[in-house]
Amino acid sequence: MHSEELLSKTQRKRDMEALQELGEALVALKPPQLRALDLPDSLLQAILEAKTIHAHGGLRRQLQYIGKLMRNVDPAPIREYLDRLNGHSHAATAAMHRTERWRERMMEDVSAVDLFARDYPTVDRQNLRQQVLAAQRERILHKPPRHFRALFHTLAPFLEAGPPVPHEESDH
Repeated sequence: MHSEELLSKTQRKRDMEALQELGEALVALKPPQLRALDLPDSLLQAILEAKTIHAHGGLRRQLQYIGKLMRNVDPAPIREYLDRLNGHSHAATAAMHRTERWRERMMEDVSAVDLFARDYPTVDRQNLRQQVLAAQRERILHKPPRHFRALFHTLAPFLEAGPPVPHEESDH
């Protein structure tokens, strides 16, 4: 017996629907993001064509076609890529939490900027300190958290890149 025959018709249908949903997620991506996936040309063309279809019935048929083409592709790397884009990977979630913790430390005590700069020496310490002070002022004055958000976006690339640079203990 073939392995396909061992799967129930219902399970095969669920698998096909899952591939079609994955194809729908690919249609929502921008062309540069699609090219990063290194998809087969036929699938890439079908996805790009789906982006131009506005009639509901035509789009539905195109998505079914994309689902059919997806049967010839390993979906695991595509799912991982989409999870990374959506920030669902464990590493991305952990980096986001580290960023939030650092931001709160700095909001409580601006001297945390020096600790951060020790761990991440390429950060612009003066700019970071100014952002923290602006975010603190903003919080005190009950203004919208524009600088608070900007502070997160300044810290995030350093913390997403991985662990801090190890520093040597001095004998002074």
